[in-house]
Amino acid sequence: MELHTHEWGTGGRTALLVHGIQADHRTWRVIGPALAERGYRVVAVDLRGHGASPRGTGATPAERYGPELFAEDLVDTLPAGADLAIGHSMGALALHLAVERLKPARAVYSDPAFVYDRPGMGPEPFVDFKRFGTRDFITGLHPDRAAEDVDAELAALALWDTDTALGLWEHPELSLLPRAPVVPSLVQLADPSGLVPERDAAELRRRGFEVRTVPGAGHCIHRDDPAGFLASLDGWI
Repeated sequence: MELHTHEWGTGGRTALLVHGIQADHRTWRVIGPALAERGYRVVAVDLRGHGASPRGTGATPAERYGPELFAEDLVDTLPAGADLAIGHSMGALALHLAVERLKPARAVYSDPAFVYDRPGMGPEPFVDFKRFGTRDFITGLHPDRAAEDVDAELAALALWDTDTALGLWEHPELSLLPRAPVVPSLVQLADPSGLVPERDAAELRRRGFEVRTVPGAGHCIHRDDPAGFLASLDGWI
């Protein structure tokens, strides 16, 4: 499936951005222009079932959505051999599954959902968030978040197909830590990370990933602390 994309900049280097569940390309509204200022042509996707991209097809959520389908769409849409590819949360999982085919020079997995099928975790909170995620609710959760970020989140929620969450959890066999980095790879963590506990972070280091934590940042590092997000990429951009 070919996805909707949004671009910033016309630089000689290429950066790819892949958002997480519930979001779309607007989640990168600060990071996209910041990378463009650093000389990149930045290409951000809307994953299937998100933003302006098509919805999945099939009889069930599992047939319409899942990590491998998200990954295949990235390969269908994005240029191979980019200088940099960044994926957040579920987008990091999709990027990981596509990275051998996309072959960016460097990859960044921002608070990745490599292991999403854990006890006590499931699709229900995401589905519920679409119903309860009002402006007041989001602002209450993130009182320091810019109004533009809240606007972007509300707009993305309105377009998001909740079956993406249901489909994701129908593929538990893909809920695994990567064996080894295919390209030089940075795992960027929130502080603390609810998705990558310290034992997993240590194992990722052992397997050859660079692991860095952004102090005080929440799961959406690129929105909670854009300056910290970019600072943690020192040596990677």
